[in-house]
Amino acid sequence: MRPLEGTRILTLESFGAAPYGTMLLADLGAEIIKIENPATGGDASRSVGPNLLGDKDSQYFQSFNLGKQSVALDLTHPADQKSFHALVATADAVVNNLRGDLPEKLGVDFASLRDINPAIVCLHISAYGRDNSRQAWPGYDYLAQAEAGLMSMTGEPDGPPCRIGLSMIDYMTGITGMVGLLGCLMSAKTTGRGCDVDTNLFDVATHQHCYLATWYLNSGSEPQRNPRSAHPSIVPVQSVRTKDGWIYVMCMKDKFWVALAQHIGRDDLVSDRRFSTQEARRNNRDQLTGELDSAMSLRSTEEWLSILTGVIPVAPIHSVREAFSSRFMEEAGMVTSVRHPLKPTLQVLASPLKIDGTRPPKSACEALGGGNERYLAGLTPRPQELA
Repeated sequence: MRPLEGTRILTLESFGAAPYGTMLLADLGAEIIKIENPATGGDASRSVGPNLLGDKDSQYFQSFNLGKQSVALDLTHPADQKSFHALVATADAVVNNLRGDLPEKLGVDFASLRDINPAIVCLHISAYGRDNSRQAWPGYDYLAQAEAGLMSMTGEPDGPPCRIGLSMIDYMTGITGMVGLLGCLMSAKTTGRGCDVDTNLFDVATHQHCYLATWYLNSGSEPQRNPRSAHPSIVPVQSVRTKDGWIYVMCMKDKFWVALAQHIGRDDLVSDRRFSTQEARRNNRDQLTGELDSAMSLRSTEEWLSILTGVIPVAPIHSVREAFSSRFMEEAGMVTSVRHPLKPTLQVLASPLKIDGTRPPKSACEALGGGNERYLAGLTPRPQELA
């Protein structure tokens, strides 16, 4: 069962945020039609190396665009704009992640499209929003991490500010946008009236502070970087050294702390006044880290996993290679493959969603303009010359 089957969404998207979000909707059966400008080579991520898949395609591009179709149109050309409007009349939504001042200029906002399709929902994902002094500013994930304060909390205390290892603000902004889009689509189905819905990288990056922002805004406590990627207030929730590497322990409750101390052979730590309460452990984090390192360095990570798994929340700290070769990764089924003209078994990540216990099938995104004949037949578009 694909719950969004029959839903048509047109996108003007590139790189990460919007493509990641709309790919999740494609997993759920939505028909995602990428409107790509042939004059600029389409979605800029088609050319992101080093792992290219021929001309105007890449493993990077496919990672964000599985299951999508492509129509090549230049919306600055009047004939192509007419073809786009004809598609809008058949669609449920239009998504873009253009610079904030461009949707109105290109005519892809609700005010521009409502006469064509009163129920159309227009999702705008930008760097800083469309209603402030930065609407014309370009921007990217890493900049949002930097300015919103996330880098100041990431990394070791004695090191420089550090970004999150992946473009998590892009991904979270894409998901946030899809929540807004789906909510507005539900309303449009009921009322027959569409709308604009907006989100942006800076707002989402700020929203990721969550409880830390509440603490700061109400109590003035500014978050600091903690050693060992530790939780800001609950101890021990951190990485610990083992004989051959690292392990991550999460004693989010007192009962887990007691169980950890018992199973590493250090019952004495529970009654030690330095560690007997959550507050005491927080105030003596460094001393407790030393005690845990000393005890847990006597055994390998694998040995500790066999002792602690099922007793406390615990996980090995894997490299990417170790993560994708682990037995549980195989059991989870998070890797699948799709057919691609230049790589018949292109391995990709499976959908993180399951419907009735089954992950939705995946397929490669088609070539730039691959859907022109299929979608534009009868719409009198001008002939396309793909750049």
